[in-house]
Amino acid sequence: QVQLVESGGGLVQPGGSLRLSCVASGSIFVIYGMGWYRQAPGKQRELVAGITYTGSTDYTESVKGRFTISRDNAKKTSYLQMKSLIPEDAAVYYCNADLQPRRGSGRYDYWGQGTQVAASS
Repeated sequence: QVQLVESGGGLVQPGGSLRLSCVASGSIFVIYGMGWYRQAPGKQRELVAGITYTGSTDYTESVKGRFTISRDNAKKTSYLQMKSLIPEDAAVYYCNADLQPRRGSGRYDYWGQGTQVAASS
């Protein structure tokens, strides 16, 4: 069974930093794309950052210049480095992977369980 597990969330003061990690495990042939999404109370889930297999990245406008997504293919892990956090960044952050399982054909989206992030005084 493929599983994605996030870690690194927490509460920091405005202007602080957090680094989220997402580790994929199980029978995986290849992970094509990985991304981070967030959902705040009363709001729709939105894409924060995405990264392709080759390292091309895309960010939502509100986090450009502050957040950095990266990946380590050997470790099947993605990271979201968040700096200069503001209260509006508060949300549950979910990692996503677009991948092909090893045991069969096909390409599917998998999701982590979410990790809470907040920036307040």
